[in-house]
Amino acid sequence: MRPTFALPPGFLGGCAVTSGSADFCIAGIPFDLGTTNRSGTRDGPHAVRRASRMLADGANPVGWGDPGAMSVADVGDFTLALGDIAGSLDLIERQAAGFAHLLTIGGDHTVTLALLRALCKRTGPVGMVHFDAHVDTWPDNFGQPLAHGSPFFHAIEEGLVDPRRMVQVGIRSPMPKAVHDWTIARGVTIIGAEQVHLDGPAAVAERIRAVVGAQAAYLSFDIDAIDPGQAPGTGTPEIGGLFTWQVMAILRRLDGVRFAGMDVVEVAPAYDVAEITALAAATIVWQYLTLHAAGKS
Repeated sequence: MRPTFALPPGFLGGCAVTSGSADFCIAGIPFDLGTTNRSGTRDGPHAVRRASRMLADGANPVGWGDPGAMSVADVGDFTLALGDIAGSLDLIERQAAGFAHLLTIGGDHTVTLALLRALCKRTGPVGMVHFDAHVDTWPDNFGQPLAHGSPFFHAIEEGLVDPRRMVQVGIRSPMPKAVHDWTIARGVTIIGAEQVHLDGPAAVAERIRAVVGAQAAYLSFDIDAIDPGQAPGTGTPEIGGLFTWQVMAILRRLDGVRFAGMDVVEVAPAYDVAEITALAAATIVWQYLTLHAAGKS
């Protein structure tokens, strides 16, 4: 086996196959037109792929799932429309439609709207497991209707997700009360970061399963769900977030959730320290894959 530092630059160091016909396909989306604070998430896919090489030398000791032994392909980065948010979303949707089970590395959270549009055409409205510091259900972002603070407002309004089967984990940012009330009124379950700390991962995972149920669901993970002390490389950090051990413990316990796709977004390497944010994002993707490898999802 080659040492991790010498592996190729693809996800898991190129250990995965490269065909788009693989069971699980990983794509990068180098997009940050929708950011409202610090930009730089266009560089997220490269950083996460580089950090993922740390995970290429064995199986997950919890359940012994091994993504390196699965049918997984890194299909490269999606094409975008330079300077055009709506045009980029259209391109992302068309490209995402070509993959049966897609995992993406962002990019800011705007891209999730396009990914859900593509997925919903195959599955109908999906349940949603959404890790984030922010609810992302603002109707607009400083006058811009399409940006990283509004993907789930549009997803709910367009019927892409079933809000009664949607749970948001790690929420703690300032927000207008009207935005919070709108979200709750649509049926979304919000589990704040403090509640995760108080209840513990096992209880949170149990509540997620209860909300999402047995139908198709989607995992969207904004890296700012994690406390900036453990994931500083993001554009909109919020203190008091989840710890990486809590995130992993919750994900490992999502038995029976029938995930049809996932994304990890908002990694901004310019603000990272020693690749810890990028490694967290890569490990979340790796953990998602090991759930499938172990037959748990």
